[in-house]
Amino acid sequence: MPGPFEASGSGRRDRRSGVLRGGATAAAARTFGVEERSVQRWLKQFRERGHLRPGRSGGSESRTGRYRDIIFRVLAAQPGLSSYGLRDALAAEGVHFNARTLQRFLKRHSLAGRNNRSSALLDQLAQPA
Repeated sequence: MPGPFEASGSGRRDRRSGVLRGGATAAAARTFGVEERSVQRWLKQFRERGHLRPGRSGGSESRTGRYRDIIFRVLAAQPGLSSYGLRDALAAEGVHFNARTLQRFLKRHSLAGRNNRSSALLDQLAQPA
């Protein structure tokens, strides 16, 4: 469902423009059936971003992504490494990860099985980061 400031229809457009011009947030809150603080938050977001689309939700950026090239280089040199062997090889290069973190990285890049790793690794290396 579109947000209140993005919705189409002349009635909603009128309310949206009224609130954006400084109209009463309490009236808009009653109209949309939400708390006044929600309308204030929507206005702040609209002024800062120019839209009310939802932002990124949950999770965090993977730390392994920054070391993708190093991980692939180590795997290309030694494709039969286990996640523990990969962890040790990366530690020798000054990059430290838990073996489980590396397992998730390998799975995410379709490199989880050691038997099929060399052909999948070549495919991954051919793709830009």
